[in-house]
Formats: sequence, structure tokens, C-alpha cells
Amino acid sequence: MTRIRNVFEIIELYGHDENFEPVTTSEFVPTHAPAGSREKIDILAERIQRGMPLWHPEDSTDIPAGELVAAE
Repeated sequence: MTRIRNVFEIIELYGHDENFEPVTTSEFVPTHAPAGSREKIDILAERIQRGMPLWHPEDSTDIPAGELVAAE
């Protein structure tokens, strides 16, 4: 049986994500990237691709003015 690596693969296989359990490894560390920043969005995308939980309990939640990713 193939190892499911992330939520996208389990949705493709079963049509839903109810069977998906994120994996926490030593690589699952908090980020100090500001909420809404490009850096934070990139980190969240990487977590999803690696099958990790999206949010770390110690992630920064600061939102500095002028650093949010603007819709184009």
C-alpha cells in the first residue's frame, strides 16, 4: 500500500479528507513569520505538502501593518 503523504492525496483517493491524520515530526517547528505575510503563506503551503498539521500552537500571530499579502 502506498503511503499517503498529504491531504490532497487522501482526497484524491477517497473523495474526502476524513481519513487524513497529519504527521508531526522534528521538522514541525513554530514559525515567527507574521500572520498574512508571504513567508507565512509559503510555510503553511509547505506544511500541507509534507502532510503536517497546518497550525503549530507556537506560531506567531502578529500582523504588522504593511506586511499582508494583497489581493491582485
